[in-house]
Amino acid sequence: MFQYYKKYAPYLFLLPAGIVLLVFFFIPFFQTIYLSFLDYSTDIYSPAFIGLKNYKMLLHSALFYKVMFNTFVYLFVAVPILAIIPLFLAILINQKLRCLTLYKILIYLPVIVSIVVAAIAFKWLYAQAGILNYFLQILGLHSIGWLTDTRFALLSVIIVTIWKGIGYYMMIYLASLMSVPKELYEACDIDGASFLRKHLTVTIPHIMPTIALVTTISAISAMKVFAEIYVMTKGGPLNSSKTIVYYIYERAFENLDLGYASALAVVLLIIVMAFSLINILFFEKNKYQI
Repeated sequence: MFQYYKKYAPYLFLLPAGIVLLVFFFIPFFQTIYLSFLDYSTDIYSPAFIGLKNYKMLLHSALFYKVMFNTFVYLFVAVPILAIIPLFLAILINQKLRCLTLYKILIYLPVIVSIVVAAIAFKWLYAQAGILNYFLQILGLHSIGWLTDTRFALLSVIIVTIWKGIGYYMMIYLASLMSVPKELYEACDIDGASFLRKHLTVTIPHIMPTIALVTTISAISAMKVFAEIYVMTKGGPLNSSKTIVYYIYERAFENLDLGYASALAVVLLIIVMAFSLINILFFEKNKYQI
């Protein structure tokens, strides 16, 4: 009896997590794929099976490509900043500084603020008569339509995401920096290595898996951004700040086009999985070489 328990004990411990994944991931995942083959435009209660028609409509939609362009702009602007600046701050805070706890609290404070509250606060800052335009007028510059100008709307929302995420990723880096052997830093000091050289040759190689983790998490978060856009711009003006997740929400819950929205969700899943694999293989390619 004990031998059987010892053999199957790991699976018993994994069973609760497996049930949670089954109920909240795998079942909805396959249901979403099934829904993407249905047409809800004529009757939402009795949808018709249309095969790949939703995917064909999606690939011939100019709005879909506009939304994907916005999503990739969000990705390629936010992710490098969220991967580099928190690392730089973590390295600085990892030094022996006065008032270190205060610095950690101030940098981490945006993380504990609700994203809705943060988005509303930034919406006031970005208002036509808001603080930012007030300072611009003091400097003799023209006011900017931060959320009403197609040139600035998406960038204004990206700034909120960056402000909100810097402290979170900094803490991840700080935890990883504790695993770097101090003897290597001492050897660099003996060799007369500069501050920059020391961290390029010691810190970065040792925490590369953490950099891969931060890059992957921030990329997924950037592609799934919703709350900031919903509160601040509603995807406007002229779809200039509409990303794929907000587009899915719009088609599913405002237009009740569940089949088309499900097709969009499947495309998003494929893209997120592809980016996750690219990030992992790029940053940890030596680990996966055969």
